[in-house]
Amino acid sequence: MKQLILGNEAVARGLYEGGCQFVSSYPGTPSTEITEAIAKYPEVYAEWAPNEKVAMESAFGASVAGRRSFCGMKHVGLNVAADPLFTISYTGVNAGMVIGVADDAGMHSSQNEQDSRHYARASKIPMLEPSDSAEALAFTKLAYELSEQFDTPVLLKMCTRVSHSQSVVELGERMEVTKEYQKDIPKYVMMPGNAKRRHPVVEERTRALVQYAETADINRIEAGSCNAIGFITSSTSYQYVKEVFGNQYPVLKLGMIWPMPEEKIRSFAASVEKLVVVEELDSFIEAHCRNLGLACEGKNLFSCIDELSQNKIADAMEVIKSSGTALDAQIPARPPVMCAGCPHRGLFYTLKKNKLTVIGDIGCYTLGAVAPLQAVDTVICMGASVSGTHGFNKSQNGASDNKTVAVIGDSTFMHSGITGLVNMAYNESNSTVIIVDNSITGMTGHQQNPTTGFNLKGDPCAKIDLETLCHAVGIRRVQVVDPYDLAQCDAVIKEELAANEPSVIISRRPCALLKYVKHKAPLQVDTEKCVGCKSCMKIGCPAISIIDGKAKVDSTQCVGCGVCEQLCKFGALTEV
Repeated sequence: MKQLILGNEAVARGLYEGGCQFVSSYPGTPSTEITEAIAKYPEVYAEWAPNEKVAMESAFGASVAGRRSFCGMKHVGLNVAADPLFTISYTGVNAGMVIGVADDAGMHSSQNEQDSRHYARASKIPMLEPSDSAEALAFTKLAYELSEQFDTPVLLKMCTRVSHSQSVVELGERMEVTKEYQKDIPKYVMMPGNAKRRHPVVEERTRALVQYAETADINRIEAGSCNAIGFITSSTSYQYVKEVFGNQYPVLKLGMIWPMPEEKIRSFAASVEKLVVVEELDSFIEAHCRNLGLACEGKNLFSCIDELSQNKIADAMEVIKSSGTALDAQIPARPPVMCAGCPHRGLFYTLKKNKLTVIGDIGCYTLGAVAPLQAVDTVICMGASVSGTHGFNKSQNGASDNKTVAVIGDSTFMHSGITGLVNMAYNESNSTVIIVDNSITGMTGHQQNPTTGFNLKGDPCAKIDLETLCHAVGIRRVQVVDPYDLAQCDAVIKEELAANEPSVIISRRPCALLKYVKHKAPLQVDTEKCVGCKSCMKIGCPAISIIDGKAKVDSTQCVGCGVCEQLCKFGALTEV
Protein backbone atom coordinates (compact mmCIF):
# COMPACT_ATOMS: atom_id res chain seq x y z
CA MET A 1 0.00 0.00 0.00
CA LYS A 2 1.27 3.47 -0.90
CA GLN A 3 0.90 6.44 1.45
CA LEU A 4 1.90 10.11 1.52
CA ILE A 5 3.73 10.76 4.79
CA LEU A 6 6.29 13.02 6.44
CA GLY A 7 9.92 12.02 6.41
CA ASN A 8 9.85 11.63 10.20
CA GLU A 9 6.76 9.42 9.97
CA ALA A 10 8.58 7.37 7.34
CA VAL A 11 11.48 6.81 9.74
CA ALA A 12 8.97 5.62 12.33
CA ARG A 13 7.45 3.27 9.78
CA GLY A 14 10.94 2.00 8.96
CA LEU A 15 11.52 1.33 12.65
CA TYR A 16 8.28 -0.61 12.81
CA GLU A 17 8.92 -2.64 9.68
CA GLY A 18 12.56 -3.18 10.69
CA GLY A 19 11.55 -4.94 13.89
CA CYS A 20 12.49 -2.23 16.37
CA GLN A 21 11.23 -3.05 19.85
CA PHE A 22 12.63 -0.22 21.99
CA VAL A 23 12.66 3.55 21.41
CA SER A 24 13.94 6.24 23.76
CA SER A 25 14.28 9.88 22.71
CA TYR A 26 14.21 13.47 23.86
CA PRO A 27 12.00 15.81 21.80
CA GLY A 28 13.81 18.31 19.61
CA THR A 29 12.75 19.97 16.38
CA PRO A 30 13.05 18.70 13.66
CA SER A 31 13.26 15.13 15.03
CA THR A 32 10.29 15.03 17.43
CA GLU A 33 7.67 13.41 15.19
CA ILE A 34 9.73 10.23 14.74
CA THR A 35 9.15 9.17 18.32
CA GLU A 36 5.60 10.50 18.46
CA ALA A 37 4.75 8.42 15.38
CA ILE A 38 6.43 5.19 16.51
CA ALA A 39 4.60 5.43 19.84
CA LYS A 40 1.37 4.69 17.94
CA TYR A 41 2.56 1.16 17.14
CA PRO A 42 1.67 -1.14 20.06
CA GLU A 43 4.44 -3.60 19.11
CA VAL A 44 7.09 -1.02 20.00
CA TYR A 45 7.92 0.27 23.47
CA ALA A 46 8.53 4.04 23.22
CA GLU A 47 9.40 6.66 25.82
CA TRP A 48 10.56 10.21 26.37
CA ALA A 49 13.86 10.22 28.25
CA PRO A 50 14.99 13.15 30.43
CA ASN A 51 17.79 13.89 27.96
CA GLU A 52 19.57 12.50 24.89
CA LYS A 53 22.42 10.87 26.83
CA VAL A 54 19.94 8.83 28.83
CA ALA A 55 18.05 7.99 25.64
CA MET A 56 21.16 6.68 23.88
CA GLU A 57 22.33 4.68 26.88
CA SER A 58 18.86 3.16 27.24
CA ALA A 59 18.74 2.21 23.57
CA PHE A 60 22.19 0.67 23.90
CA GLY A 61 21.02 -1.41 26.86
CA ALA A 62 18.10 -2.70 24.81
CA SER A 63 20.48 -3.58 21.97
CA VAL A 64 22.76 -5.52 24.30
CA ALA A 65 19.70 -7.36 25.61
CA GLY A 66 18.99 -8.52 22.05
CA ARG A 67 16.27 -6.11 20.93
CA ARG A 68 16.54 -3.77 17.98
CA SER A 69 16.49 -0.23 19.34
CA PHE A 70 16.39 3.42 18.37
CA CYS A 71 17.09 6.79 19.96
CA GLY A 72 16.24 10.09 18.30
CA MET A 73 17.36 13.68 18.80
CA LYS A 74 18.16 16.93 17.02
CA HIS A 75 21.69 17.93 16.14
CA VAL A 76 22.48 19.74 19.41
CA GLY A 77 21.08 16.74 21.28
CA LEU A 78 23.85 14.64 19.79
CA ASN A 79 26.28 16.86 21.71
CA VAL A 80 24.60 15.73 24.92
CA ALA A 81 24.82 12.08 23.86
CA ALA A 82 28.39 12.28 22.54
CA ASP A 83 29.89 10.58 25.60
CA PRO A 84 28.18 7.20 25.08
CA LEU A 85 28.29 7.62 21.28
CA PHE A 86 32.07 7.39 21.03
CA THR A 87 32.34 4.40 23.33
CA ILE A 88 29.41 2.46 21.84
CA SER A 89 31.40 2.68 18.61
CA TYR A 90 34.05 0.56 20.35
CA THR A 91 31.72 -1.96 21.96
CA GLY A 92 29.53 -2.53 18.95
CA VAL A 93 26.05 -3.96 19.40
CA ASN A 94 24.10 -7.16 19.81
CA ALA A 95 20.77 -6.45 18.12
CA GLY A 96 20.71 -3.55 15.68
CA MET A 97 20.87 -0.01 17.08
CA VAL A 98 19.93 3.07 15.07
CA ILE A 99 20.63 6.63 16.22
CA GLY A 100 18.47 9.25 14.55
CA VAL A 101 19.78 12.81 14.39
CA ALA A 102 18.04 15.68 12.61
CA ASP A 103 20.06 18.74 11.55
CA ASP A 104 18.47 22.18 11.35
CA ALA A 105 20.24 24.11 8.60
CA GLY A 106 18.72 27.57 8.58
CA MET A 107 18.18 27.41 12.34
CA HIS A 108 14.39 27.32 12.13
CA SER A 109 14.29 26.24 15.78
CA SER A 110 17.87 25.93 16.97
CA GLN A 111 20.75 27.87 18.46
CA ASN A 112 23.34 26.80 15.90
CA GLU A 113 23.81 25.13 12.50
CA GLN A 114 26.25 22.39 13.41
CA ASP A 115 26.80 19.62 10.88
CA SER A 116 26.26 16.17 12.42
CA ARG A 117 28.24 14.42 9.70
CA HIS A 118 31.38 15.31 11.63
CA TYR A 119 30.17 13.11 14.49
CA ALA A 120 30.00 10.11 12.16
CA ARG A 121 33.59 10.58 11.09
CA ALA A 122 34.86 11.42 14.58
CA SER A 123 33.12 8.49 16.27
CA LYS A 124 33.82 6.13 13.33
CA ILE A 125 30.16 5.18 13.06
CA PRO A 126 28.47 4.77 9.64
CA MET A 127 25.87 7.37 8.71
CA LEU A 128 23.01 7.08 6.21
CA GLU A 129 21.35 10.19 4.79
CA PRO A 130 17.94 9.88 3.08
CA SER A 131 16.66 12.52 0.66
CA ASP A 132 12.91 11.87 0.87
CA SER A 133 10.30 9.87 2.78
CA ALA A 134 10.70 6.72 0.70
CA GLU A 135 14.43 6.65 1.41
CA ALA A 136 13.81 7.52 5.06
CA LEU A 137 11.77 4.33 5.42
CA ALA A 138 14.14 2.16 3.36
CA PHE A 139 17.33 3.54 4.93
CA THR A 140 15.98 2.97 8.45
CA LYS A 141 15.43 -0.71 7.69
CA LEU A 142 18.82 -0.91 5.98
CA ALA A 143 20.44 0.69 9.02
CA TYR A 144 19.41 -2.28 11.16
CA GLU A 145 20.87 -4.71 8.65
CA LEU A 146 24.16 -2.80 8.55
CA SER A 147 24.21 -2.46 12.32
CA GLU A 148 24.10 -6.21 12.80
CA GLN A 149 26.25 -7.07 9.78
CA PHE A 150 29.09 -4.76 10.83
CA ASP A 151 28.53 -4.86 14.61
CA THR A 152 28.04 -1.12 14.99
CA PRO A 153 25.42 1.45 15.83
CA VAL A 154 24.30 3.32 12.71
CA LEU A 155 23.54 7.04 12.50
CA LEU A 156 20.55 8.07 10.42
CA LYS A 157 20.82 11.76 9.53
CA MET A 158 17.70 13.70 8.72
CA CYS A 159 17.34 17.43 8.12
CA THR A 160 14.47 19.89 8.47
CA ARG A 161 13.33 19.70 4.85
CA VAL A 162 13.36 15.90 4.67
CA SER A 163 11.88 15.51 8.16
CA HIS A 164 8.99 17.88 7.51
CA SER A 165 8.23 17.30 3.83
CA GLN A 166 5.91 14.63 2.48
CA SER A 167 6.43 12.10 -0.28
CA VAL A 168 4.97 8.75 -1.26
CA VAL A 169 6.19 5.56 0.42
CA GLU A 170 5.37 1.91 -0.10
CA LEU A 171 4.33 0.33 3.19
CA GLY A 172 5.61 -3.15 4.01
CA GLU A 173 5.20 -5.78 6.70
CA ARG A 174 6.92 -5.89 10.06
CA MET A 175 9.72 -8.35 10.68
CA GLU A 176 10.54 -9.70 14.13
CA VAL A 177 14.18 -9.87 15.22
CA THR A 178 15.26 -11.05 18.66
CA LYS A 179 18.75 -12.06 19.74
CA GLU A 180 19.95 -13.74 22.88
CA TYR A 181 21.96 -11.78 25.40
CA GLN A 182 25.40 -13.24 25.96
CA LYS A 183 27.78 -11.97 28.60
CA ASP A 184 30.94 -10.71 26.91
CA ILE A 185 33.21 -8.71 29.19
CA PRO A 186 36.01 -8.03 26.64
CA LYS A 187 33.43 -6.60 24.22
CA TYR A 188 31.22 -4.54 26.50
CA VAL A 189 33.34 -3.52 29.50
CA MET A 190 35.35 -0.55 28.26
CA MET A 191 38.19 -0.46 30.76
CA PRO A 192 41.51 0.50 29.13
CA GLY A 193 42.76 -3.04 28.49
CA ASN A 194 39.58 -4.07 26.69
CA ALA A 195 39.20 -0.74 24.87
CA LYS A 196 42.71 -1.05 23.43
CA ARG A 197 41.76 -4.38 21.90
CA ARG A 198 38.48 -2.97 20.53
CA HIS A 199 40.03 0.02 18.74
CA PRO A 200 41.64 -2.10 15.98
CA VAL A 201 38.25 -3.77 15.50
CA VAL A 202 36.72 -0.34 14.85
CA GLU A 203 39.41 0.52 12.28
CA GLU A 204 38.95 -2.77 10.46
CA ARG A 205 35.19 -2.22 10.49
CA THR A 206 35.66 1.18 8.86
CA ARG A 207 37.74 -0.38 6.08
CA ALA A 208 35.03 -2.98 5.52
CA LEU A 209 32.37 -0.26 5.42
CA VAL A 210 34.36 1.66 2.79
CA GLN A 211 34.32 -1.45 0.63
CA TYR A 212 30.59 -1.79 1.20
CA ALA A 213 30.12 1.86 0.19
CA GLU A 214 31.83 1.19 -3.16
CA THR A 215 29.04 -1.09 -4.37
CA ALA A 216 26.09 -0.13 -2.17
CA ASP A 217 22.92 0.65 -4.10
CA ILE A 218 22.31 3.73 -1.95
CA ASN A 219 25.43 5.33 -3.47
CA ARG A 220 24.22 5.57 -7.04
CA ILE A 221 25.33 7.27 -10.24
CA GLU A 222 22.58 8.81 -12.33
CA ALA A 223 23.59 9.38 -15.92
CA GLY A 224 23.24 12.74 -17.67
CA SER A 225 23.09 13.86 -21.26
CA CYS A 226 26.23 16.00 -20.94
CA ASN A 227 29.42 15.28 -19.00
CA ALA A 228 30.63 18.87 -18.83
CA ILE A 229 29.70 18.90 -15.15
CA GLY A 230 29.28 16.10 -12.62
CA PHE A 231 27.56 16.67 -9.31
CA ILE A 232 28.25 14.83 -6.06
CA THR A 233 25.51 15.46 -3.54
CA SER A 234 23.22 13.97 -0.89
CA SER A 235 20.08 14.53 1.18
CA THR A 236 17.87 17.50 0.31
CA SER A 237 20.68 19.03 -1.78
CA TYR A 238 20.19 16.16 -4.23
CA GLN A 239 16.55 17.19 -4.66
CA TYR A 240 17.56 20.77 -5.43
CA VAL A 241 20.16 19.68 -8.00
CA LYS A 242 17.62 17.48 -9.76
CA GLU A 243 15.01 20.26 -9.76
CA VAL A 244 17.45 22.68 -11.37
CA PHE A 245 19.21 20.38 -13.85
CA GLY A 246 17.01 17.31 -14.25
CA ASN A 247 18.97 14.72 -16.20
CA GLN A 248 21.22 17.24 -17.94
CA TYR A 249 24.33 16.30 -15.96
CA PRO A 250 25.40 13.08 -14.21
CA VAL A 251 24.95 12.92 -10.45
CA LEU A 252 26.63 10.76 -7.83
CA LYS A 253 24.02 10.60 -5.08
CA LEU A 254 25.49 9.47 -1.75
CA GLY A 255 23.07 7.68 0.56
CA MET A 256 25.86 6.57 2.89
CA ILE A 257 27.54 9.80 3.87
CA TRP A 258 30.16 8.10 6.07
CA PRO A 259 32.31 6.31 5.33
CA MET A 260 32.24 7.42 1.71
CA PRO A 261 33.51 5.35 -1.21
CA GLU A 262 36.86 6.19 -2.71
CA GLU A 263 37.18 4.37 -6.05
CA LYS A 264 33.58 5.14 -6.98
CA ILE A 265 34.18 8.85 -6.46
CA ARG A 266 37.48 8.75 -8.37
CA SER A 267 35.82 6.92 -11.25
CA PHE A 268 32.92 9.37 -11.34
CA ALA A 269 35.28 12.34 -11.26
CA ALA A 270 37.25 10.90 -14.18
CA SER A 271 34.06 10.64 -16.25
CA VAL A 272 33.21 14.36 -16.09
CA GLU A 273 35.00 17.55 -17.13
CA LYS A 274 34.28 19.47 -13.93
CA LEU A 275 33.37 18.09 -10.51
CA VAL A 276 30.95 20.10 -8.34
CA VAL A 277 29.98 19.15 -4.77
CA VAL A 278 26.60 20.42 -3.58
CA GLU A 279 26.02 20.05 0.17
CA GLU A 280 24.51 22.10 2.96
CA LEU A 281 26.65 23.59 5.74
CA ASP A 282 30.24 22.33 5.91
CA SER A 283 32.50 21.07 3.12
CA PHE A 284 32.26 17.47 4.30
CA ILE A 285 32.01 15.68 0.93
CA GLU A 286 34.24 18.27 -0.70
CA ALA A 287 37.01 17.70 1.85
CA HIS A 288 36.80 13.95 1.22
CA CYS A 289 37.16 14.53 -2.52
CA ARG A 290 40.14 16.81 -2.02
CA ASN A 291 41.74 14.23 0.29
CA LEU A 292 41.46 11.82 -2.63
CA GLY A 293 43.47 14.30 -4.73
CA LEU A 294 40.51 15.41 -6.83
CA ALA A 295 40.01 18.94 -8.10
CA CYS A 296 36.47 20.07 -7.35
CA GLU A 297 34.30 23.06 -6.67
CA GLY A 298 31.96 23.39 -3.73
CA LYS A 299 32.02 26.02 -1.02
CA ASN A 300 33.50 28.53 -3.44
CA LEU A 301 30.04 28.38 -5.05
CA PHE A 302 27.70 27.49 -2.22
CA SER A 303 27.71 29.06 1.23
CA CYS A 304 28.37 27.11 4.41
CA ILE A 305 25.66 29.23 6.04
CA ASP A 306 21.90 28.57 5.93
CA GLU A 307 19.92 26.15 3.78
CA LEU A 308 20.42 25.70 0.08
CA SER A 309 17.57 25.95 -2.42
CA GLN A 310 17.05 25.38 -6.10
CA ASN A 311 17.34 29.12 -6.68
CA LYS A 312 20.62 29.40 -4.78
CA ILE A 313 22.04 26.53 -6.83
CA ALA A 314 20.77 28.03 -10.07
CA ASP A 315 22.28 31.41 -9.20
CA ALA A 316 25.64 29.91 -8.23
CA MET A 317 25.79 27.86 -11.43
CA GLU A 318 24.64 30.86 -13.51
CA VAL A 319 21.68 29.13 -15.09
CA ILE A 320 18.10 30.21 -15.65
CA LYS A 321 16.12 29.87 -12.46
CA SER A 322 14.22 26.67 -11.89
CA SER A 323 10.51 26.36 -11.27
CA GLY A 324 11.09 27.21 -7.62
CA THR A 325 11.11 30.94 -8.24
CA ALA A 326 11.06 33.51 -5.49
CA LEU A 327 7.86 35.37 -4.64
CA ASP A 328 7.60 38.84 -6.11
CA ALA A 329 5.57 40.13 -3.17
CA GLN A 330 7.16 40.86 0.18
CA ILE A 331 5.99 38.44 2.84
CA PRO A 332 4.82 40.31 5.95
CA ALA A 333 7.27 39.98 8.82
CA ARG A 334 6.15 37.65 11.58
CA PRO A 335 8.64 37.95 14.41
CA PRO A 336 8.58 35.26 17.09
CA VAL A 337 6.62 36.20 20.18
CA MET A 338 5.23 34.51 23.27
CA CYS A 339 1.58 33.55 22.87
CA ALA A 340 -1.23 35.61 24.35
CA GLY A 341 -1.64 34.50 27.95
CA CYS A 342 1.82 32.90 28.09
CA PRO A 343 2.64 32.41 31.79
CA HIS A 344 6.25 33.47 31.22
CA ARG A 345 5.32 37.01 30.20
CA GLY A 346 4.47 38.36 33.66
CA LEU A 347 7.62 36.87 35.12
CA PHE A 348 9.88 38.43 32.50
CA TYR A 349 8.15 41.78 32.92
CA THR A 350 8.97 41.63 36.62
CA LEU A 351 12.59 40.68 35.96
CA LYS A 352 12.98 43.56 33.52
CA LYS A 353 11.31 46.02 35.89
CA ASN A 354 13.84 45.07 38.57
CA LYS A 355 16.71 45.50 36.04
CA LEU A 356 18.08 42.04 36.73
CA THR A 357 20.67 40.14 34.74
CA VAL A 358 18.92 37.02 33.43
CA ILE A 359 20.96 33.98 32.43
CA GLY A 360 18.50 32.17 30.16
CA ASP A 361 18.03 28.70 28.74
CA ILE A 362 16.55 26.74 25.83
CA GLY A 363 12.77 26.76 25.50
CA CYS A 364 9.90 28.98 24.39
CA TYR A 365 10.78 31.24 27.33
CA THR A 366 13.91 32.17 25.37
CA LEU A 367 11.51 34.62 23.70
CA GLY A 368 11.86 36.72 26.85
CA ALA A 369 14.87 38.16 25.01
CA VAL A 370 12.63 39.61 22.28
CA ALA A 371 11.40 43.23 22.33
CA PRO A 372 9.72 44.80 24.16
CA LEU A 373 10.66 42.62 27.17
CA GLN A 374 14.33 42.07 26.27
CA ALA A 375 14.80 40.52 29.69
CA VAL A 376 17.28 37.72 28.84
CA ASP A 377 21.04 38.32 28.70
CA THR A 378 22.46 34.96 27.57
CA VAL A 379 21.23 31.67 26.09
CA ILE A 380 23.73 28.90 25.30
CA CYS A 381 22.43 25.36 25.65
CA MET A 382 20.18 23.14 27.74
CA GLY A 383 20.93 23.63 31.44
CA ALA A 384 23.51 26.37 30.94
CA SER A 385 21.42 28.95 32.81
CA VAL A 386 21.96 27.31 36.19
CA SER A 387 25.66 26.58 35.76
CA GLY A 388 26.23 29.94 34.08
CA THR A 389 24.59 31.88 36.90
CA HIS A 390 26.78 30.09 39.43
CA GLY A 391 29.92 31.06 37.53
CA PHE A 392 28.68 34.60 36.88
CA ASN A 393 28.05 35.24 40.57
CA LYS A 394 31.03 33.37 42.01
CA SER A 395 33.45 35.19 39.74
CA GLN A 396 32.24 38.59 40.97
CA ASN A 397 32.66 37.77 44.66
CA GLY A 398 29.10 38.60 45.60
CA ALA A 399 28.75 41.85 43.64
CA SER A 400 26.08 40.38 41.35
CA ASP A 401 24.37 37.93 43.74
CA ASN A 402 21.29 40.06 44.36
CA LYS A 403 20.99 41.27 40.77
CA THR A 404 21.21 38.03 38.77
CA VAL A 405 18.89 35.06 38.25
CA ALA A 406 18.80 31.90 36.16
CA VAL A 407 15.62 31.10 34.23
CA ILE A 408 15.01 27.52 33.09
CA GLY A 409 11.96 25.50 32.04
CA ASP A 410 10.60 22.45 33.82
CA SER A 411 11.57 20.03 31.03
CA THR A 412 14.96 21.67 30.54
CA PHE A 413 15.59 21.53 34.27
CA MET A 414 14.99 17.77 34.22
CA HIS A 415 17.13 17.49 31.08
CA SER A 416 20.30 19.06 32.43
CA GLY A 417 19.54 21.72 35.02
CA ILE A 418 19.60 19.42 38.04
CA THR A 419 23.35 18.92 38.02
CA GLY A 420 23.90 22.68 37.89
CA LEU A 421 21.65 23.08 40.93
CA VAL A 422 23.57 20.35 42.74
CA ASN A 423 26.72 22.33 41.97
CA MET A 424 25.14 25.47 43.43
CA ALA A 425 24.24 23.69 46.65
CA TYR A 426 27.55 21.86 46.90
CA ASN A 427 29.66 24.97 46.32
CA GLU A 428 27.40 27.26 48.35
CA SER A 429 26.52 29.60 45.52
CA ASN A 430 24.46 32.58 46.60
CA SER A 431 22.36 32.39 43.45
CA THR A 432 18.66 32.27 42.58
CA VAL A 433 17.19 29.89 40.03
CA ILE A 434 13.72 30.42 38.60
CA ILE A 435 12.10 27.30 37.17
CA VAL A 436 9.33 28.35 34.79
CA ASP A 437 7.01 25.39 35.17
CA ASN A 438 4.38 25.46 32.44
CA SER A 439 3.51 21.78 33.03
CA ILE A 440 4.67 20.59 29.59
CA THR A 441 7.56 20.61 27.13
CA GLY A 442 6.27 23.64 25.27
CA MET A 443 8.71 24.58 22.51
CA THR A 444 8.67 21.25 20.69
CA GLY A 445 4.90 20.85 20.71
CA HIS A 446 3.57 19.78 24.11
CA GLN A 447 5.44 16.59 24.90
CA GLN A 448 5.25 15.11 28.38
CA ASN A 449 8.24 15.18 30.73
CA PRO A 450 9.07 13.70 34.15
CA THR A 451 7.32 16.56 35.98
CA THR A 452 3.91 16.21 34.26
CA GLY A 453 2.78 12.85 35.64
CA PHE A 454 2.15 11.34 32.20
CA ASN A 455 4.33 9.30 29.83
CA LEU A 456 4.75 9.50 26.06
CA LYS A 457 1.47 7.68 25.43
CA GLY A 458 -0.42 9.87 27.88
CA ASP A 459 -0.72 7.19 30.55
CA PRO A 460 -0.40 8.26 34.22
CA CYS A 461 3.05 7.67 35.69
CA ALA A 462 5.30 8.82 38.52
CA LYS A 463 5.43 12.62 38.75
CA ILE A 464 8.64 14.28 39.85
CA ASP A 465 7.86 16.94 42.46
CA LEU A 466 10.12 19.92 41.75
CA GLU A 467 9.92 21.33 45.26
CA THR A 468 10.91 18.03 46.85
CA LEU A 469 13.66 17.49 44.28
CA CYS A 470 15.17 20.92 44.93
CA HIS A 471 15.11 20.32 48.68
CA ALA A 472 16.68 16.88 48.16
CA VAL A 473 19.74 18.27 46.35
CA GLY A 474 20.41 20.71 49.19
CA ILE A 475 18.35 23.83 48.43
CA ARG A 476 16.55 24.95 51.58
CA ARG A 477 14.76 27.98 50.16
CA VAL A 478 12.08 27.04 47.60
CA GLN A 479 9.04 29.20 46.84
CA VAL A 480 6.21 28.88 44.31
CA VAL A 481 4.67 31.88 42.57
CA ASP A 482 1.87 32.45 40.05
CA PRO A 483 3.36 34.45 37.15
CA TYR A 484 -0.03 36.02 36.48
CA ASP A 485 0.29 37.72 39.91
CA LEU A 486 2.81 40.49 39.30
CA ALA A 487 2.87 41.73 42.90
CA GLN A 488 3.60 38.24 44.23
CA CYS A 489 6.34 37.67 41.64
CA ASP A 490 7.97 40.98 42.51
CA ALA A 491 7.89 40.36 46.26
CA VAL A 492 9.21 36.79 46.12
CA ILE A 493 12.00 37.61 43.66
CA LYS A 494 13.20 40.45 45.87
CA GLU A 495 13.00 38.22 48.96
CA GLU A 496 15.05 35.41 47.42
CA LEU A 497 17.65 37.73 45.96
CA ALA A 498 18.13 39.26 49.39
CA ALA A 499 18.71 35.84 51.00
CA ASN A 500 22.31 34.85 51.59
CA GLU A 501 22.10 31.28 50.27
CA PRO A 502 21.07 29.43 47.08
CA SER A 503 17.35 29.49 46.38
CA VAL A 504 14.77 28.35 43.86
CA ILE A 505 11.59 30.07 42.72
CA ILE A 506 9.09 27.93 40.82
CA SER A 507 6.94 30.07 38.54
CA ARG A 508 4.02 27.71 38.04
CA ARG A 509 1.20 28.17 35.58
CA PRO A 510 0.23 25.74 32.74
CA CYS A 511 0.91 26.70 29.14
CA ALA A 512 -2.01 28.73 27.82
CA LEU A 513 -2.28 26.46 24.78
CA LEU A 514 -2.88 23.24 26.70
CA LYS A 515 -6.29 21.81 25.89
CA TYR A 516 -7.32 21.33 29.51
CA VAL A 517 -6.57 24.94 30.53
CA LYS A 518 -9.76 26.91 31.12
CA HIS A 519 -9.46 30.57 30.16
CA LYS A 520 -11.32 33.56 31.52
CA ALA A 521 -13.36 35.88 29.36
CA PRO A 522 -11.28 38.22 27.21
CA LEU A 523 -10.68 41.73 28.47
CA GLN A 524 -12.04 44.85 26.86
CA VAL A 525 -10.84 48.47 26.80
CA ASP A 526 -12.91 51.27 28.24
CA THR A 527 -11.96 53.96 25.73
CA GLU A 528 -13.19 56.68 28.06
CA LYS A 529 -10.61 55.66 30.68
CA CYS A 530 -7.78 54.77 28.32
CA VAL A 531 -5.32 57.66 27.98
CA GLY A 532 -3.06 55.94 25.46
CA CYS A 533 -0.11 55.69 27.85
CA LYS A 534 0.89 52.33 26.31
CA SER A 535 1.74 50.75 29.67
CA CYS A 536 -0.15 47.65 28.56
CA MET A 537 2.18 47.38 25.56
CA LYS A 538 5.24 46.86 27.77
CA ILE A 539 4.54 43.12 28.09
CA GLY A 540 4.49 42.50 24.34
CA CYS A 541 1.21 40.60 24.28
CA PRO A 542 0.07 39.94 20.68
CA ALA A 543 -3.55 40.42 21.74
CA ILE A 544 -2.98 44.11 22.53
CA SER A 545 -2.45 46.88 20.01
CA ILE A 546 -2.79 50.65 19.81
CA ILE A 547 -5.33 51.98 17.31
CA ASP A 548 -6.11 55.68 16.99
CA GLY A 549 -4.19 56.37 20.19
CA LYS A 550 -6.18 53.92 22.28
CA ALA A 551 -5.45 50.36 23.43
CA LYS A 552 -7.39 47.61 21.70
CA VAL A 553 -7.71 43.97 22.77
CA ASP A 554 -8.17 41.23 20.18
CA SER A 555 -10.85 39.07 21.79
CA THR A 556 -9.95 36.12 19.54
CA GLN A 557 -6.50 35.94 21.15
CA CYS A 558 -7.01 37.25 24.69
CA VAL A 559 -7.31 34.54 27.36
CA GLY A 560 -8.13 36.91 30.21
CA CYS A 561 -4.88 36.34 32.11
CA GLY A 562 -5.17 39.82 33.64
CA VAL A 563 -1.48 40.74 33.45
CA CYS A 564 -2.16 43.84 31.34
CA GLU A 565 -4.99 44.80 33.69
CA GLN A 566 -2.47 45.01 36.55
CA LEU A 567 -0.35 47.43 34.54
CA CYS A 568 -3.14 49.89 33.77
CA LYS A 569 -3.26 52.68 36.37
CA PHE A 570 -6.51 54.03 34.98
CA GLY A 571 -8.65 50.88 35.17
CA ALA A 572 -9.25 50.95 31.42
CA LEU A 573 -8.85 47.17 31.01
CA THR A 574 -11.76 45.17 32.37
CA GLU A 575 -13.50 41.84 31.83
CA VAL A 576 -16.17 41.70 29.14
